[in-house]
Amino acid sequence: MGRIRKLSFDAVIGIGGIGSEAKAEGIGGKVNWIGIGSRKKTLPEGRGPLVTFDQFVLFEEKGRNFRVVAPTLARHMYSTKAPRFLFDDFNEAEQGELDRLLKMAQTAPSSTGTPHRSGSRRCPKCCD
Repeated sequence: MGRIRKLSFDAVIGIGGIGSEAKAEGIGGKVNWIGIGSRKKTLPEGRGPLVTFDQFVLFEEKGRNFRVVAPTLARHMYSTKAPRFLFDDFNEAEQGELDRLLKMAQTAPSSTGTPHRSGSRRCPKCCD
């Protein structure tokens, strides 16, 4: 994830996977979080900058079903050998779904504090 954090992007939409771990955490197949207006701070240690957002909304297990709110994107992301990240070059249907998802975050109150699910661990491969 370090090199991904270094890239230029305006927003990130976190979606829960469809595997057993995501399901056990209650986020399987759901819109987990949305961050808009990325800001990056270089850290002395780590594989990439710390990324924060002007607007951040944490839905976790209360998130909407991704297949319902964004069926075209869900088909793309949950297909066999799907990409883990999408950055641009969206078709009209995908862009419309992205716009609706981003609007969900723009109209919701920002989450406060540091997100942390009880029992969850930081993944040393992707979160350092």
